[in-house]
Amino acid sequence: MSILTTQNLTRAFGSLTAVDHLNISVDSGSTFGLLGPNGAGKTTVIKMLTTLLPPTGGSALIDGLDIVRKSADVRRIIGYVPQLLSADGLLTGRENLEVFAKLYDLPRGERDARIRNALHFMDLDSHADRLVRTYSGGLIRRLEIAQSMLHRPRILFLDEPTVGLDPMARRAVWEMIDKLQNEFGTTIFLTTHYMEEADQLCSSLAIMHLGKVTAIGSPTDLKARLGGNGVTLDQVFEHFTGDSLEGGGTYRETVRTRRVARRLS
Repeated sequence: MSILTTQNLTRAFGSLTAVDHLNISVDSGSTFGLLGPNGAGKTTVIKMLTTLLPPTGGSALIDGLDIVRKSADVRRIIGYVPQLLSADGLLTGRENLEVFAKLYDLPRGERDARIRNALHFMDLDSHADRLVRTYSGGLIRRLEIAQSMLHRPRILFLDEPTVGLDPMARRAVWEMIDKLQNEFGTTIFLTTHYMEEADQLCSSLAIMHLGKVTAIGSPTDLKARLGGNGVTLDQVFEHFTGDSLEGGGTYRETVRTRRVARRLS
């Protein structure tokens, strides 16, 4: 059963159409990956689906709720980890979770237990009372995921969740994503530039280029379209986006990506 569907979802900025008639469907409990070079429209899609940016055309439903007409209800059932920092470095991990518990308006009597459970689930117990500015990039990401899960969302949006992390930290985040699905049945919607990550985590993918979806299917299905045996997801990506070096995004997008990588490194 689908938890998220879009119908011709579109976002234009003046004469630029950043997302052009997006049609996707995400099954409940699955991990869905949105791939594409910088500037393809991935972050704009996530901002629309998380109600941070209104579409200029089309529609989207999350758990049957329209993202425009029922935006407040949608926000109650989603979690979101953006590329940019969402944890306060001057607070401890526990204090950050306390802030988010209040923002989510969790019942006062449940907050402490939710926070303890979130810290334990993300293997942050021993780091809970350290200032976040002393955390490694991997610990920051795990704390940000813990923040976004406090209210037990039906679907979690992750925008480039492992950008800037070393291979060990990246795999630790992968393991946490697997735990969320296996233990809570959380639906994951993520964007990534890492083909290995998409291959490892995602049951279905959509590849975007210049605002349009150019291919959709499981990693296995997409590889089969190019011949199957020996075909990599990198080759699939290059095939459906053209020359990926030309799709590198704007100067501002490149600066933003590198800034995120630097603060997590």
